[in-house]
Amino acid sequence: MRSVRMRILATLLVLAGVGVGGWQLLPSQEDKGKTISVGTTDAVTALDPAGAYDAGSWALFSNVFQSLLTFEPGGAAPVPDAAESCGFAGSDLETYRCTLRKGLTFPSGRTMTAEDVKFSFDRVKKIKSEVGPSSLLSTLKSVDADGLTVTFHLSSRDATFPFKVATGAGSIVDSHKYPRNGLRTDQGVDGTGPYTLTSYKKNKKAVLSPNEHYQGALSSTGRPIDLLYYTDANALNKAWDDKQIDVATRQLPPKVLSALSPSDPNQRVSESDSSETRNLYLNTRASSPLHDVRVRQAMAWLINREELAATVYEGTVDPLYSLIPTGITGHTTSFFDAYPKQDVSKAKTLLTEAGVSVPVKFTYGYAENRGSSQEEAEALKKQLEAGGLFKVTLKGYEWTDFQEHWATGKLDAYAVGWVADYPDPDTYGAPLIGTDGTMNTGYSNKAVDDLILSSQQYPDRGDATSDFRTVQQDVARDVPVIPLWQGKEYVLSSEDVGGSQYLDDGTGVFRLWSLNWI
Repeated sequence: MRSVRMRILATLLVLAGVGVGGWQLLPSQEDKGKTISVGTTDAVTALDPAGAYDAGSWALFSNVFQSLLTFEPGGAAPVPDAAESCGFAGSDLETYRCTLRKGLTFPSGRTMTAEDVKFSFDRVKKIKSEVGPSSLLSTLKSVDADGLTVTFHLSSRDATFPFKVATGAGSIVDSHKYPRNGLRTDQGVDGTGPYTLTSYKKNKKAVLSPNEHYQGALSSTGRPIDLLYYTDANALNKAWDDKQIDVATRQLPPKVLSALSPSDPNQRVSESDSSETRNLYLNTRASSPLHDVRVRQAMAWLINREELAATVYEGTVDPLYSLIPTGITGHTTSFFDAYPKQDVSKAKTLLTEAGVSVPVKFTYGYAENRGSSQEEAEALKKQLEAGGLFKVTLKGYEWTDFQEHWATGKLDAYAVGWVADYPDPDTYGAPLIGTDGTMNTGYSNKAVDDLILSSQQYPDRGDATSDFRTVQQDVARDVPVIPLWQGKEYVLSSEDVGGSQYLDDGTGVFRLWSLNWI
């Protein structure tokens, strides 16, 4: 979301005035208590880590909860956070053990124990929320707790397990505040992260205060933060123009992003490479009009990514031809190799071979007020209906409703952005195309599942490249998903806010504590 390391392609810092000295880039101590307002369109599905597996929720989780491990800025491997140390016991990669830091305390004042860690992992798997992260812990068989020691027993060799521990799925909650068998439904959060959530209004505002009791990978916590949620990109842009927020991120309208200028003295612009991808997911079940692989292959022949990137997204994204994006170990061009350009005649031939009635009718679901999802849906409808081969009915849903619809297999086709959970190609494997994966397309291929398991056994992640290349060839043939584009990360901040270039560095961590007043 990375060699596995993300590269900052460009960070454009625009300073108001001429001849500004380096000392002015240091945080101002007298502004230490002044709140920084951050605006985003990423919605929070749930405040309970067992019930959310989306970018907006995990952005908040990485600030209010701790995991045993975390990622340093730009880091390729996890480092201790709530843990003092972690490592595999032996060489079989099936037993992973961590020792907690001493003296970690929850907001109630109660000391965190290994039992809290065990409780947190166990409940994610037990609750198994349809929109939760339980699929990330598919290789976790059981957890033991003893004092400050936590031992994870895995069902198979999994060198990627430390990466998964470092994600939102590994958020440690207070076992005295969260139900064991169900999701917490109030607006409270009880974690040990660098911030405490002092108030929350769904889809409106999260007020975050630095946690003075925090102990972990950070040397210090940041400024007070108001995290403001906007219904769509235009509303976020208006708030920015009206100076209601100090930082704007994820996502401003493409037209605004494409017009950003590094010479504007009133703002700082950070543009960085990103491993965020967006795919078109197809329901492969027998009850779906897209069940026949030849129907899905025909769709792949009709997608024009360059046109999509240039028109809907104003050149702010790059066309993507593989499951794994550019810059990540295992990236290929499997879909370009199989479907190099839009070809109506090849699509027609496949549908004739499949013996289906033309036009093939199906429903395309999309999330309303999420970036350019509606404009994208309309553009894809036009492409897919070229030549009269398909008839696409578009239907928009509120974000949470949209998640529930795809999670329960109720949609024929749907496009979803994927912000990587951790900097490893494995995050584009089982969750997206594995049997019982998060995207729930109904796709199941034992050969693909076996390759994903095989790829997890290599401590040197470069050794997994061959497995991932084969997986992507299989996916291009079976087409349970069609890659659309790879994004870039844009952050705008006012001229008196520093650190915005570190806010989202592609490691899956949203670093609100990096922001400061200049």
